[in-house]
Amino acid sequence: MARKASTPKIDPMPEINQEAFQEDMNAVGVLGAIAQGMHEERDLVNQLLGQAQMADAFAKFSVTVTTSKLAYVKENKLYRALKGMKSGHGDQFLTGTWEEFCDLLGRSREQVDRDIANLRAFGEEALESMSRMGIGYRELRQWRKLPEDARSALIEAAKQGNKDAVEYLAEELIATHTKEKAALEKQVEDLRADNEALGERMARKSRELDETVHELEKTKRRIQTMKADEAEKELRQEATAIAFEAEADISGKLREAFSVMLDHAEKTGTDPRTFQAGLVRHLEKLLLQIREEFQLPDGEAPDDISEFGWIEQMGKSQPAGAAED
Repeated sequence: MARKASTPKIDPMPEINQEAFQEDMNAVGVLGAIAQGMHEERDLVNQLLGQAQMADAFAKFSVTVTTSKLAYVKENKLYRALKGMKSGHGDQFLTGTWEEFCDLLGRSREQVDRDIANLRAFGEEALESMSRMGIGYRELRQWRKLPEDARSALIEAAKQGNKDAVEYLAEELIATHTKEKAALEKQVEDLRADNEALGERMARKSRELDETVHELEKTKRRIQTMKADEAEKELRQEATAIAFEAEADISGKLREAFSVMLDHAEKTGTDPRTFQAGLVRHLEKLLLQIREEFQLPDGEAPDDISEFGWIEQMGKSQPAGAAED
């Protein structure tokens, strides 16, 4: 006897939650619109704002609109396309500023700028890894101040996903950077102090030069009433006094400065001779310019050098062996 075919039991379809279904469709629509991309500036800005302003869209916004896209909007000033649009607060109109754009997204300008700064400093991949590891804004702000090579090391470590290793490396890099920064600041401060001291010396020399010029003017007026031989003697005495002062600076102050530099060089292993040679060469060029300007003979001193006795006296007053240098 043939067996009757059994009719399969068909359960009724569950009732579709229209509200949940609509939310899912909205999310899919947002992702699809972002994937397609936009080419017109105003359309792109309107699309990004539309995504953020949809019902319950802000949670999805962090996924669909990345910081890199916000950076693109800022760098290309696409937010200006909002100018003239209604702000959503009554009859007010937008002026097309970056701050307005961030406000429409429900975020502060400072927060978005901070995210963009982190993105530029660490890159999207490393930044996402740091975020997953729970590294916060305070650490990222401190790490952004590190030199580029130190940040590169942190980026590579972050890509490995080991939070302890990243934090340990960051501490080491920050300590090194702090020491280097302190040393650099000290160098800058020393240089500033040296410049101030040099400025004071230059000002003093300028005053001394002005006084010398003033004295020479007085001498010129005085010798106009003198006899020729008396005037000649007066002028030679003035020139001799100036030369004596220059000689004293070179044989005394400059020689002592060179000696101090050599003592310092022996302790530090530096070599100041090239610098010293440059100074001496500069003085030699100045003297050569004077010789050429006044067409002075390039020969031995005259037989009668009684008025140059101060030179011999200076030589005797120098330390032993100094005259041979």
